[in-house]
Amino acid sequence: MKPARSMVLSMRLPVESGKRLKRIANRHGWTPSDASARLLEEGLRRSEFAFLDFRDSPIGRQAYIQGSTLAIWEVLLLLRSYNGNVTAVAKHLEWPESKIRAALNYAEAFPEEVNEAIAENDSTTFDDVKRMLPQGIEFAARKTKRS
Repeated sequence: MKPARSMVLSMRLPVESGKRLKRIANRHGWTPSDASARLLEEGLRRSEFAFLDFRDSPIGRQAYIQGSTLAIWEVLLLLRSYNGNVTAVAKHLEWPESKIRAALNYAEAFPEEVNEAIAENDSTTFDDVKRMLPQGIEFAARKTKRS
């Protein structure tokens, strides 16, 4: 979430809010100014997009679908595997179609952010995973005959 241009705005915060902001900034290695800009941007996006939430993850702050463990880019991966069929993905996840469409809306508004996460995922190999999880075992799922 790096803006191409910026403007300076000043604001007053209650002392406790300022302390909390500094703690968040320290935790992430940001300046208080960067932290406030990021949190403000996330709040604006939450107000503009349905079912949106932001969370810390091992790879940084990410947009998620509220009430789920899936990041927006993961929903897009599912859509890709279902050839863009919103109804099929909604059925797979047992979600209303509106949540799938919400992920699509966000991805259309912020394609660089979502595509970057998908590219990172696509470039990860089993050897990469095995370095992080040495107990990992590679396997291939078998197709079963349906009765």
